[in-house]
Amino acid sequence: MIQSGTDFARYELGELAVLALRDGYVDMPPGRLRQKGDRPFGAELPGQVRLVDGKLRLSVNAFLVIEQGRHILVDTGAGNAWHPSMGLLLRALAEAGIAREDITAVACTHTHTDHVNGLVAPDGSDAFPNLEQLFVPQEEVALFDRSERLARFRQRCVPMGNGFAVSDHMVAVAAHGHSAGHTMFAVPSGGEQLLIWGDIVHVPSIQFARPELTWELDRDQVQARSTRAQILDRAAWPGMFVAGAHLDFPGIGSVARDGDAFRFSPL
Repeated sequence: MIQSGTDFARYELGELAVLALRDGYVDMPPGRLRQKGDRPFGAELPGQVRLVDGKLRLSVNAFLVIEQGRHILVDTGAGNAWHPSMGLLLRALAEAGIAREDITAVACTHTHTDHVNGLVAPDGSDAFPNLEQLFVPQEEVALFDRSERLARFRQRCVPMGNGFAVSDHMVAVAAHGHSAGHTMFAVPSGGEQLLIWGDIVHVPSIQFARPELTWELDRDQVQARSTRAQILDRAAWPGMFVAGAHLDFPGIGSVARDGDAFRFSPL
């Protein structure tokens, strides 16, 4: 980390700058965690799982990659479309000294509310007035046809599939399961690689140790479980780092094997 504030943290990755941006948090019932067979896990939560007023508190993060002057934002937070505990992204950018006008590309891991609705500012204007390209998993572009809030961005949507090059340093990697087109982004630079992985892990205090646990809102829990196992295995390679939308802010760190489980170490 080379710079940080209340709502942002700035890192270097080779020749790139990566900023973690805090959009806020959302509280969810413990029963959202699921065992195999879609059975609730909440009643068995071990002591290390932190609850706030009986609920799981999930951080909501976005990430900005600055590559040769180009600003690519990965996910946009919820804006004012969901809980009032979210919608801090524009404040985080300002604190980091990044103008909204600097962002010309947005890449979405998927199209759930807390990842795309921040395209619209609280006053109803475009949050990023100079947005030219909106990279969206090809399976989920249809959201922009049916969403009154987001329809204005349809003409800027660029459908992407596995292996799609968002930029010279950012490649889309299919990570389906949580949603139909859930995607992560591999960002290599300087002999290291960052995986901006969206919603692979929702509850870091338990899902690294128990990666078989899924999330009730996963579109396909079996596929989400399999995808998480594969990506955690990849993330544990040397020189790899991860950035997660729901890892505790700032949400960037490394993954290591711990027997049949994994450990997350924040940077």
